[in-house]
Amino acid sequence: MVVAKAFGSVLGFFLCGALLSAGPLKTGKLKPGANPPNYAAFNRPLSEEDQLRHALDRLTFGPRPGDLERLDQMGLKRWLDEQLHPEKIAENSLLIEKLSPLTSLNLAPPQTYALYESEKSAGQKGPNPAARDLIDAKILRAIYSNRQFAELLDDFWFNHFNVFLNKGADRYFLAVYERDTIRPHLFGKFYDLLLATAESPAMLFYLDNWQSAGPDLAVRAPNNKRARRGLNENYGRELLELHTLGVNGGYMQKDVIEVARCFTGWTIRQPGKGGEFFYSDRLHDKGAKVVLGHVIPAGGGMKDGLEVLEILAHHPATAHHISLELAQRFVADDPPPSLVNRMSETFLKSGGDLRKVLQTMLKSPEFWSEGAYQAKVKTPFEMVVSAVRAANANVDSANALAGQIQKLGEPLYRKIEPTGYSSANTEWINSASLLDRMNFALALAQNRVKGVHVDTGSWESQRDPLQVARSILGALPGAQTEAAIEQQGGAPNMVAGLTLGSPEFQRR
Repeated sequence: MVVAKAFGSVLGFFLCGALLSAGPLKTGKLKPGANPPNYAAFNRPLSEEDQLRHALDRLTFGPRPGDLERLDQMGLKRWLDEQLHPEKIAENSLLIEKLSPLTSLNLAPPQTYALYESEKSAGQKGPNPAARDLIDAKILRAIYSNRQFAELLDDFWFNHFNVFLNKGADRYFLAVYERDTIRPHLFGKFYDLLLATAESPAMLFYLDNWQSAGPDLAVRAPNNKRARRGLNENYGRELLELHTLGVNGGYMQKDVIEVARCFTGWTIRQPGKGGEFFYSDRLHDKGAKVVLGHVIPAGGGMKDGLEVLEILAHHPATAHHISLELAQRFVADDPPPSLVNRMSETFLKSGGDLRKVLQTMLKSPEFWSEGAYQAKVKTPFEMVVSAVRAANANVDSANALAGQIQKLGEPLYRKIEPTGYSSANTEWINSASLLDRMNFALALAQNRVKGVHVDTGSWESQRDPLQVARSILGALPGAQTEAAIEQQGGAPNMVAGLTLGSPEFQRR
């Protein structure tokens, strides 16, 4: 009852609304009138201490004990450079150890198919082994990786180019999709990432392009009956609306059809057994096409699709759409136009160099402003992982954590719609989900999450309950959370649980 009362006191508040030797990060100032008046908070710079907290809250899955001090000692500028160049960072040996049993992560799709079939033949039930390993690895990397910004970007780009795990053959393709299509291109050129997704069997199967053929072709169905298999617009539509130009990017339904025609013949060899991408000229629509006013001559074959990708990857609407989505993910749901425009300019000038676009964002005064500070609400995935990191917990098995993330509304790799999971605050703020978050936080702090162990010794050594909260938040809690802590009597694990479930902790 005490917890329920305490939660009620902080819920209304939520729904409404150190050592500093290295010196603050220099970001410059915005010119007066750079944005409309409602963006005034983005003109106010953060304090030196808040810059450090902001970096850990926004560019990692949340600080672990001691991270704030380590960041201050390293210096924010050097830390940002390393996170933008993860190849410079030695990976956590503990993560490598925990990933080593997840052997299916390194398999090719046909091997994954064989593994799945062997387990099914042996009578084993439940998720296929590749899915289990994939989900466990995502959670473990988010918790333990030293390359935190890269893991956040992997999550961002996977949702941008979303594929649904439970759609047929994608259960065999998805581990390779994330490993070989998404992760290698996080800091590269956007065109290379776009091409990799276009040629991915996972994407071709998910959006049905593997079945798309010239409108006059008839191909033999698996049951050996003749069946007409014509144009499929799914990939063409999502390529324009979600992957590149955006819904207001200036294309028309005619462009969707023409793009779909360009990608006929981009298919998969034996998709049901985890086959690879290949181009079938027999299935291709060889006629002339016109995409966004660009004439694509007849007889181009696979080059038709490649030309479309070139057009889209370097289009101003794509530059704006990608910049806006990155700013919405890492700055604010409604980022200031000045920042989005500068990021778009960098995108176009650099030929879609994603690292340079991110550098523009991270060097901007808007990112390091009061308008961006704690302006985002954690997704369920972010909340669960950040709580485990804040508690400095040891994860022997991520299964229970995956279940908690699913319960909170974000089953990993299982977003059916091609939009992927949103990072918008409105997606995740409601009283039921916040109560579930509080229940998870209390269970974690009391070691009631299977496979996860929290050493509560550091909390129990604190005589002042508010210092327990401070050790988790990096600052003293607000008045409502402080009142909730006082009501429950001061037991360290209860204080920790209330803090992990508090409004302050839900923000990043």
